[in-house]
Amino acid sequence: MMEKQNIDWANIGFGYMPIGERFVANYKDGKWDEGNMTADTTITISECAGVLQYAQTCFEGMKAYTTCDGRIVVFRPDLNGQRMEDSCKRLEMPVFPKEKFVEAVCNVVKANADYVPPYGTGATLYIRPYMFGSGPVIGVKPSAEYQFRVFTTPVGPYFKGGAKPITIKVSDFDRAAPHGTGHIKAGLNYAMSLHAIVTAHAEGFDENMYLDAATRTKVEETGGANFIFVTKDNKVVTPKSNSILPSITRRSLMYVAEHYLGLEVEEREVYFDEVKDFAECGLCGTAAVISPVGKINDHGKEICFPSGMDEMGPITKKLYDTLTGIQMGRIEAPEGWIKEIK
Repeated sequence: MMEKQNIDWANIGFGYMPIGERFVANYKDGKWDEGNMTADTTITISECAGVLQYAQTCFEGMKAYTTCDGRIVVFRPDLNGQRMEDSCKRLEMPVFPKEKFVEAVCNVVKANADYVPPYGTGATLYIRPYMFGSGPVIGVKPSAEYQFRVFTTPVGPYFKGGAKPITIKVSDFDRAAPHGTGHIKAGLNYAMSLHAIVTAHAEGFDENMYLDAATRTKVEETGGANFIFVTKDNKVVTPKSNSILPSITRRSLMYVAEHYLGLEVEEREVYFDEVKDFAECGLCGTAAVISPVGKINDHGKEICFPSGMDEMGPITKKLYDTLTGIQMGRIEAPEGWIKEIK
């Protein structure tokens, strides 16, 4: 086992730190090459590359952890690989097969194993697989050449000093159109959300709640996470929509709620006017697992959840503790959830 890097893991923050090696594969003449590892952090592409002209790019986000017994693991990478395949198909990009995706992720984590933070620090090794159109395109059409890459960067604990509930606002902007690209992890979705999040932050809010673009009556998601609600009788509810990203964390939390905690779960359309009746609310995603929401501001009207602004609600906390316990090896995982890096 490699010596760990001597880094102040608790204070590195959530930012990019260029480290070690990354994987690069190129698509040309209708096929992918074998790909290779490189220490080079720079990319050279045509000034007319499809990604620069028409935003032809998609990405994934995942993490490698050190478990309580010292193993290095990645959480459900096959689902990220499948989601990337789906993103590529929708953006007319060549599919990088999910088996090769998982292999590339594992190889990059292995090459940077000394940067996987030790157990108990709260820090993790963030993994960023992505693909973009690298060939020149001037007419509006898909690029003929692509590059797939995977790099890693160590990130500190998402919550410093515990998960304090956040305040969010109902956004006046739309995140995704009903038949658009909201269900895939396209870079352009995130570009479109930047103005909305900068606006929310300037107004003193932590995040946005986006409603459905067609009727603006149903809850969709935030800029980078899915919603999870808990009813007053402890049912776990999550919004169903074909224009939100199918979060792997959310899917895992719903399984944990039902099979580990014995709770009733429901994925359904959630109307905004019923949000005031929920007992707890959280945002779930790779970075934080769950961020508890204390209140929602709807154009000056406040919806305050009974769980309050001091700590996570009781069900949200159980969900968080169980899923992080599974990820860290303290609780037995369902079959196939944990991929050990050997």
